[in-house]
Amino acid sequence: MASNLDTLVTVFGGSGFLGRHVVRALCKRDYRVRVAVRRPELAGHLQPIGKVGQIHAVQANIRHPASVEAAMRDSHVAINLVGILAESGAQTFDAVQGKGAETIARAASAIGARMVHVSAIGADENSRSRYARAKAAGEKAVLAAIPSATIMRPSVVFGPEDQFTNRFAALARVSPALPLIGGGATKMQPVYVGDVATAVADAVDGLARSGATYELGGPEVLTMREILEIILAITERDRMLLPLPFGLAKFKAAFLQFAPGALKLTPDQVELLRTDNVVSATAKSAGLTLEGLGITPDSLEGVAPQYLWRFRAAGQFQRKSA
Repeated sequence: MASNLDTLVTVFGGSGFLGRHVVRALCKRDYRVRVAVRRPELAGHLQPIGKVGQIHAVQANIRHPASVEAAMRDSHVAINLVGILAESGAQTFDAVQGKGAETIARAASAIGARMVHVSAIGADENSRSRYARAKAAGEKAVLAAIPSATIMRPSVVFGPEDQFTNRFAALARVSPALPLIGGGATKMQPVYVGDVATAVADAVDGLARSGATYELGGPEVLTMREILEIILAITERDRMLLPLPFGLAKFKAAFLQFAPGALKLTPDQVELLRTDNVVSATAKSAGLTLEGLGITPDSLEGVAPQYLWRFRAAGQFQRKSA
């Protein structure tokens, strides 16, 4: 029987938040991993994850087809994790999540490689959000080039290095109030990054259905208000939750899109919050979920205390109030 060491998996976006967990999951299964990133000199943090020589970082920009083709050379599987939350210069949603996904798929198809493409539950070609439309365009392009590709659509992903729970915990540290855009009624199904990485690795193992689209969500459907309440409880911060109508939030976002750090909010992110981000009944009935892959998802309340403690006033040594 062939060993996984005979299989070379090229991971585009492997140095990012989700990427480091996917690389770890692949290394545990003894795959050889090539990490294709724009700046490989910043991917050194991945080396301790695997064995000596198991991980190799190369330069690739998905807006430049030649670099993608070079990164895919001799690969057996391509994984696309590249995504952006806000546009900047040439890094637009269409260029990265639409055309970029197509470029990777075409390069993989040219050498007969399999592909796993990570998108998002909110992907919708008719959405008011450019982010969501670009995600849908990327999915369509990938399946056009490789009909057998597996699509993974996670809900909002949380974990130690995320830009979701950490962002609001950081905001609560400096602000007396947290905004509830649209009243905080938007429903989400937060999914742990480790569970998403396991699902991706399972797809590389051949355990997922070819050509299928999986929707990955955690064990609970929570409103945005409930998520913020959980974050505040974990960090032991007493902050007011301030309802903010969508119209006013979008107006403020026109200015906050230029703000630094946790204060940053774009008009497109406001548009995304108009739509619930949960696993569909269709995916559940078809078994195209984490549970369908045999993965028991971890909850936000079960995992987040392991890394959000640093946002407490006295860190992990904060005394519990009576």
